[in-house]
Amino acid sequence: MLSTRRSVTASLVLVSLLAACSTTPPQPPAKPAEPVRMPPPVGPVYVPEQPAPPVQPAQPPAPVPLMTPTTFAALPGWEQDDLRQAMPAFLQSCRGLNGKADWKAVCAAARAVDAGDAGAVRRFFETWFVPNLVRAADGADSGLITGYYEAMLYGSRKRGGAYQTPLYRVPEDLLTVDLGSVYPQLKGMRLRGRLSGKTVVPYSSRAEIARAPLAGKELLWVNDPVEAFFLEVQGSGRVQFENGETVRVAYADQNGHPYKTIGRWLVEQGELTAEQATAQGIRAWIAANPGRRQELFNVNPSYIFFREEKLPDPSLGPKGALGVPLTPGRSVAIDPSFIPLGAPLFLATTEAASEVPMQRLMMAQDTGGAIRGAVRADFFYGFGPDAMDRAGKMKQRGQVWVLLPRPAP
Repeated sequence: MLSTRRSVTASLVLVSLLAACSTTPPQPPAKPAEPVRMPPPVGPVYVPEQPAPPVQPAQPPAPVPLMTPTTFAALPGWEQDDLRQAMPAFLQSCRGLNGKADWKAVCAAARAVDAGDAGAVRRFFETWFVPNLVRAADGADSGLITGYYEAMLYGSRKRGGAYQTPLYRVPEDLLTVDLGSVYPQLKGMRLRGRLSGKTVVPYSSRAEIARAPLAGKELLWVNDPVEAFFLEVQGSGRVQFENGETVRVAYADQNGHPYKTIGRWLVEQGELTAEQATAQGIRAWIAANPGRRQELFNVNPSYIFFREEKLPDPSLGPKGALGVPLTPGRSVAIDPSFIPLGAPLFLATTEAASEVPMQRLMMAQDTGGAIRGAVRADFFYGFGPDAMDRAGKMKQRGQVWVLLPRPAP
């Protein structure tokens, strides 16, 4: 192989030398080549795709503040409200707020105010508090305002005659588990149920209690199953016996099932319009459809258990969730997840079933299973037929301002 590669190389050198020694007549310079003309493109021209810019992650919308500080001048009707009527209710709140550091100085100052001096009362609230407009998570600053009352029922301590509907006391097998004691992030939440062997299972629903009454757990017997149902919705009431004695029945506990509104169900079923779904409209529907009464009641699986209380002063309202008597026309039930229980609250809405403004200072002294959301309040009308009538019709829109103590200087 080595000799062959050398001979080929020598031959190539010789050929090159001979070519260099030969003479060739000079050639005329070549004309420059005509540029090649390409036919115009037919159809779409391909353009290489450019890489798309990187997609930026969507920024979440800024959270809506629950409360926005404002001024008393921004509260509609603030100057017209007689704040002297609210002062006794606020002093009741101070009893429930006793021991809370943020309220100690405020309540001490309130006790020193002449409650009969309109100017002094106004200066107290405007000096010690900052009003805060409350908004829902979606930014809405108006919400549903309803009403409730203290019911009157007629009953007996024994079953018989017209008294066939039981009001139950808290059953011994009802368990309440404070979830916050196990999971701090669930503070304020409770689980209710009963033991089945070694397992905690949900407690009986309203329908299950109707099918299997809680024998032996009857507190009192009343004469009207419809009014007994509405008593549970109100949370408390009075029962008068045939001998004239009257006792108060107060909320004691609940079976752990969520509250469902029977009025909404009637609207969804096409039985009533939204305007007809008042307490009065629901009662009328039941009277016209007595065979479906229990079907309607079972829509709400929540069931309330009561305790009996003496009624030493009929002029005082029942105790609310704050543990103090409610003041008719100056107490409201709120959702404590959003509004501090016991705080003053300015409410701007309209009277029941009307466009007449109702703008007044209230006290957040109660809660309720149907009261859920930031801009949501249940107006306490008090006791008696007039209170029942107005509460049943109250289904208005309104705004809420919470009065919070000014920061210490």
